[in-house]
Amino acid sequence: MYLVYGITNCNTVKKTLEYFKNNGIPFEYHDYKKKGLTPEKLQSWIKQKGWEPLLNKKGTTWRSLDILQQKKINSIPTAITYLLANTSAIKRPIIELDGKIIAIGFDESSYALLFH
Repeated sequence: MYLVYGITNCNTVKKTLEYFKNNGIPFEYHDYKKKGLTPEKLQSWIKQKGWEPLLNKKGTTWRSLDILQQKKINSIPTAITYLLANTSAIKRPIIELDGKIIAIGFDESSYALLFH
């Protein structure tokens, strides 16, 4: 079963959940804004994909930082600290299967290949 991580009020997450429901794809949903995110889970994601793909630089959380603050987030330790304190800055959704990330973000054409 797929595990979808995200934030409930995010439009991209809403599109993903709707896609899964409409296509009969079994999944569980984890809202990391409400349920939290462990340092171990974030470290696992970073080990799999690196920290840069997980950082949502298009979102308001990131854009609200001044350039000096943004430049300080430049390594795994600084990224972990920032993302755990600001889970809204994590790109979403993150979709796992058996603990492995299979998708970050929503892309309907990619989903059609991955999930069918």
